[in-house]
Formats: sequence, structure tokens, C-alpha cells
Amino acid sequence: MPRAARPTVARLLLGLALLAAGASEAQRASRPAPAAPPEAAAPQPTSTRCLDESSIAEANAAAAAEAEAPAVDPRTTLQTLVREALARSNQIGAARLLAEAALDDIEQARAAAGLKASLNLGIGPGGRRDELGTQHAESEGRASINVSQLIWDGQRTERLTSWRERLAEAAEQGHLSAREQLALATVTLALERSRYRQHVVVYGQYVRKMSCLVDALDAITRADRGRASELVQARKSLQQAEIAQAQSQSQALQVEIRLRRLVGDGLPSTQGLAGLLLSVGELNELVADVERSADIAALTAQADAAARLAEATAAAGRPQLSWNATSSAAGTSGGSIGTTKQGTWSLGLTLNVPLWDRSIRPATDAARKRARAAELQRAELLEQRRFRVAEVHEQTLTSFDRARRVGAVLRDSEQLRNFTLQQWQQLGRRSLFDVIGAEAEHYNLRISYVNALTDGQQLNASLLSLGRGVQQWLR
Repeated sequence: MPRAARPTVARLLLGLALLAAGASEAQRASRPAPAAPPEAAAPQPTSTRCLDESSIAEANAAAAAEAEAPAVDPRTTLQTLVREALARSNQIGAARLLAEAALDDIEQARAAAGLKASLNLGIGPGGRRDELGTQHAESEGRASINVSQLIWDGQRTERLTSWRERLAEAAEQGHLSAREQLALATVTLALERSRYRQHVVVYGQYVRKMSCLVDALDAITRADRGRASELVQARKSLQQAEIAQAQSQSQALQVEIRLRRLVGDGLPSTQGLAGLLLSVGELNELVADVERSADIAALTAQADAAARLAEATAAAGRPQLSWNATSSAAGTSGGSIGTTKQGTWSLGLTLNVPLWDRSIRPATDAARKRARAAELQRAELLEQRRFRVAEVHEQTLTSFDRARRVGAVLRDSEQLRNFTLQQWQQLGRRSLFDVIGAEAEHYNLRISYVNALTDGQQLNASLLSLGRGVQQWLR
């Protein structure tokens, strides 16, 4: 073959290899490859060798199996992951037990005003002294029964019961808050796993494209040593793509390890997750939902509990009225008394009037200040959440807008790589370095699109968690 014809044949060979490799990309709607001129028909085996037929067969088999398998709603997938995480979490179990313990505290507070009964037994030497003299017994047995009930204590018991009820409500809201935080962490990790799995797919396609290019250039360089620099450039691009793919695989495994710690083994497919959490709510509605969040409700209950405790502390200085009934019996034997039996009983009202207790006033003032502090903490968190919602809302919109813009650039990039390949192959107006650069830019844009979309999804999940919660959205 004449030396002048070698560059043309080489370009045709490489162009055919690139177009053939590009046909195997599942996510690319590529244009039909231009027919090769007659003089390029001889290198057809080389371009065919560039096709990764085993990978294509595996991909086709996987696609066929996926088409036969029943379709799974990605929202259902997230629901399953969150349910497994909640069932396995020790932290959620501890929060649930604390909420149940708070309910038992309510029963204890209510029982303080109920009927009480006690039995006292005693045995030992005894004696008595009266105007007739002193008498003693070697053995004396004593038994008494006391029954009492509180009638009125200045509403102190009622305030303490109300205090316990508010604390129980705060504990329940804390339980719900812990569940929401775990649900958000699970959804975020699931989306992160989907991100890096998409990275692996994109970089895998980039690696196959560069591998085909390197194979074709290696055959050409053996015939034309002047193309060695192009081979070196193609190999460097291949190595960089392999490094990026290996890094993405490692990141995907790290995320899966963290996800398995929450939900256990047997992670479901990530299919369809890229289509969730794409709708952003109105800012006014999201801000209004902040007050419905479990964290705000918990602080509200804590502030109310502190106010009830302050009232109960102040009521400790008020009179207390109760009734009681007592019955006692005693028996003696031996000594100067001899053997005797006697019994007594009493029934009446008991009024306890505190006259002077310097600790009540400072305790009441301290309780009221704590109640006010709890109200200020709730107001501060509420204000922070509202501004945080506005900030995250803007970040979410910006991320999705960036994804749309990158998608538009990606479509132009697809046309650019096709035009660059045609100009290099048919007209020789572009160099191979332009072709490699166009390919690198295209795959980097695809990674940027995946990142922008996933960032928006995760921010949207955080936005929901600041209000009604991710669990509410999943339901």
C-alpha cells in the first residue's frame, strides 16, 4: 500500500472501531455508523475484535432476565430498606423502651393520690410506765394496719402527673425522631449506592471504548511507527478510565458495607431509584411543615413539662389533707405484766400545713426559669429549621437545575463526539487527540449529570426530613 494512503486507512480503521464499540452502549442513542469505503473493508476483523462480545452477551442476558422479572416499585424498595433498618436498630429499640418507661412513670404519678395500705409487724421485749409504776414483759408482739388516701394537696399531684404525661410525650416524639433520622440515613445511603453503581457503568463503557481504540491503534502502529504518540495517548486515557472505574467500584463497596450495617445482607437492586425524589415541594408548605416535625414536637412537650413541674414545685408549700384509718393489736407474756392482749383503732382526717420552708421559693423560681429556657430553645430550633428549609430548598432547586443544564450540554456533547469522529475519519480535519478529548468530555459530563441528579435527590430527602419526614413520604 502506498505510504500516503496509510493515514487514510488508519483513520477509517479507528473510526470503524470507535463506532462499533459505541454501538454496545446501552444508554447511548448513537447515530448509524457511516459505511466504510471499499479500501477499508480489509481491516474488518480488527474492528470486530474490538467489540467485547462476551460483555455484550452478558448484558443482553441480564437485560432479558430483568425484563422477565416482575417490576419492583423503587419506592417499595426504599420502604423495605427502611423497615429492615428500623427492625434491626438497637438505638430505635432503646428509644422505644424509654418511651414505654415514661408511660410507667405516669402510672406511678397517678397512684400517688390513690388508696394506700400498710401492715407493720414487730416482736421483742416491751413495757409501759403509768401512775401505778413500771411494768415490763419478756416478749411482746405488735401488729398494725394503716390505710390512708390523699384528699387534697393544692393540685400538686395533678401537676406532677401532667409533668409525667408531657415527659412521656417528649419521649415518644424522641422515638419518632430517632426513627426519622435512621430512615433518612437509609434513604441517603441507598441513593449513594445508586450513584456509584451508575458511575461504575459509565466508566465501564468508557473503558471498553478506550480498549477498542488501543487495540486498533496497536495494530496500526505496527505498520506505521509514526502513530506511536497516538497509541500512548490512548493507553493513558484507558488507564485513567480504569482508575476511575476501580475507584467507583471501591466507593460502591464502601457504601454497601455501611448500608448492610443498617439493613443486613441481601441488598436489593438499585433499578429505578434515579427516578425518585425529583419533585420539590413549595417553600411555604415546607416551612409550615417544620412545626409538625418530631423534633419540634419533642421540644414543645419538654417546655410544657417544665411548666407543669414549676407549678407542682410551687404547690409543695400548700396544705395537704388526707384521711387515714389505723388498727393495732399487741400481746405480752412473762415479766411483771403477765399475759395480756390489747388492741386500738383510729379513724380521722390529717391536715398537714407547711409553715416555713425556705427551699420552696428558690426551687419554684429555678423550675420556672427552666421552663422559660425550654420555650426559648424550642423557638430557636424552630427558627433554625425554617431558615434551614429555605437554604436546603434553594440547594435542591439549584442541583436539579444543574442536572437539567448538564443534560442539555450532554446532548450537545453527543453530537460533538459524532461530528468529531466523522471529521477525523472522513475528512482528516480532526486529530485523534480531538476524538479522545471528545470522548473524555462526554463521559465526564455523564458522571456530572449523575452527581447533580443524586445530590438533588439527597437534598430533597433532607428537605422532607426537616418537616413531616421521609417516612411520611414513603407511605
